[in-house]
Amino acid sequence: MSDTKKPLPVSSSQPPQFAPEQEQLFRDVLQLLNARGVPYAVSGAFALHEHTGIWRDTKDLDIFMAADQVAPVMQALGELGFETEICDAVWLCKARQDNYYVDLISGMSNAVIRVDQSWIDHAAPSEAFGVPVKVLAAEELIASKLFVAFRERFDGADIAHVVYAAGKRMDWQRILDLSGEHWGMLLWSLVLFHYVYPVSDAVPKWVWNKLLGKLIRELGGLEPTAQFRGSLIDERMFSIDVLEWKLENLIEKYRKEAEPKIEEPKLKEVGEPAA
Repeated sequence: MSDTKKPLPVSSSQPPQFAPEQEQLFRDVLQLLNARGVPYAVSGAFALHEHTGIWRDTKDLDIFMAADQVAPVMQALGELGFETEICDAVWLCKARQDNYYVDLISGMSNAVIRVDQSWIDHAAPSEAFGVPVKVLAAEELIASKLFVAFRERFDGADIAHVVYAAGKRMDWQRILDLSGEHWGMLLWSLVLFHYVYPVSDAVPKWVWNKLLGKLIRELGGLEPTAQFRGSLIDERMFSIDVLEWKLENLIEKYRKEAEPKIEEPKLKEVGEPAA
């Protein structure tokens, strides 16, 4: 029996072929955001290419913005005829036309890392589909991928490629600040980077010293309040820890603290005066 599954993607510098309708959707959304002065940064495949030269075939355009910007953008897109959807009020909304869509992202799905105005301030000017945009900086791009470590998807290779290509130009204190108390995820990613590129000096020695010092401190039992954090990485793979072994489910705490009040856009009726 032949295998009809779609082949897994292979890293390449070859740009994807976007359908004209897809390009137009992306262009329309970006132009709307620019016209309304919305603070945003393009991420995803476009940011990865910006920092590494790697292209990835993608059906969507990832747009990062602070959570308080999402609702008005959704309203504006709905009024222009886009089909909008709140996929997860904590971090992800979509705007669609036909089979193509744009993701509006305000953080990571576990709510540990949140997008704020500083992410937009650090983003660099660029261009996408002929539209002037800001593209997520390498530091924030790494932060956005730290917890993408599921059984079905793992962004460790992306982080390794960003560090290899841009590490010597990056603000490593910024990366440490973004990872915060979850520095272990950054260390894990950098250990993988070192395994892949053992002779690279893209990661400064002081960063290794700082992170490994924190690890030694935890291993020495000097952080007695350290908690089980498996569900922050993958709720399903670590479900037994929570459901049967009765360890605390930290993801519930983070998501509860982060959940904004986003409602589906209410479109004006024909003839209704503008507010």
